[in-house]
Amino acid sequence: MSEPEASGPETTTPAPPDPWKGLRGVMAGALVLEAITVLLALPVVADIAGGVTWLSGTYLVVLALVMIVGAGLQRRSWAIPFNLGLQVPVLIGGVFHLSIAVIGVVFLAVWAFILLLRADVKKRLEEGTLPSQRAPGGS
Repeated sequence: MSEPEASGPETTTPAPPDPWKGLRGVMAGALVLEAITVLLALPVVADIAGGVTWLSGTYLVVLALVMIVGAGLQRRSWAIPFNLGLQVPVLIGGVFHLSIAVIGVVFLAVWAFILLLRADVKKRLEEGTLPSQRAPGGS
């Protein structure tokens, strides 16, 4: 018994890239960077704010861990409210040192920009003007 011969080259085209997957990657990366930044604030609190207490240390480490875990949950429908909600405890962390609140303000700006990117992707997706939506071979 012989196997049937292929009738020519494969003509399947790969699936177009998912623009939401890329945006989820950006959001996950932003959360990881924010977690690293929060952890880097520990030496600042230790040196300038009179030392790391069990309360301030636990607060910052748990906050960073929640951000890292949240980075893996970006596929969920509640990911964006979760990401924005994490900015509240970062701003409240200003109780321990002003630099923590500054981190919160900076990353609020980052998340505002990510929301602008999301709105642009959504608009372009609805209009059909994303590069992945263009017909192959067209210019």
